[in-house]
Amino acid sequence: MLGRAVDHFRQGILAWLLGDHNAETFQPLWDIVYLWKCYFYVTDGWKVYASFVEPGDHIISKTYMTRVKGKNTRLRHYLPRLHRKTLCNSKSVDMVKHSIRLLLYYFKYREIPVFG
Repeated sequence: MLGRAVDHFRQGILAWLLGDHNAETFQPLWDIVYLWKCYFYVTDGWKVYASFVEPGDHIISKTYMTRVKGKNTRLRHYLPRLHRKTLCNSKSVDMVKHSIRLLLYYFKYREIPVFG
């Protein structure tokens, strides 16, 4: 699972995580998002969210998830290793994380950092 947090008033992906579909994986992302003190949270209805988000602050709607879905499409376009069935898959979780970090950096700054 690749979890992302976006703010509808800012560009880009503000926080993300990579891991299994469980509460332990979601906890670090929630720790970041919770500090933002949002008025409400829009999700796609994954069952784990209910244990973190207060019912009155939780909106479950695919309609309002269009920005996140657009980011998914863009990530999959540039990183074939995120496709479900591909020859470009990676068995290394670290390599997937580094690839995502590098791509998000490029989206934000329009340059690739070169060290050497």
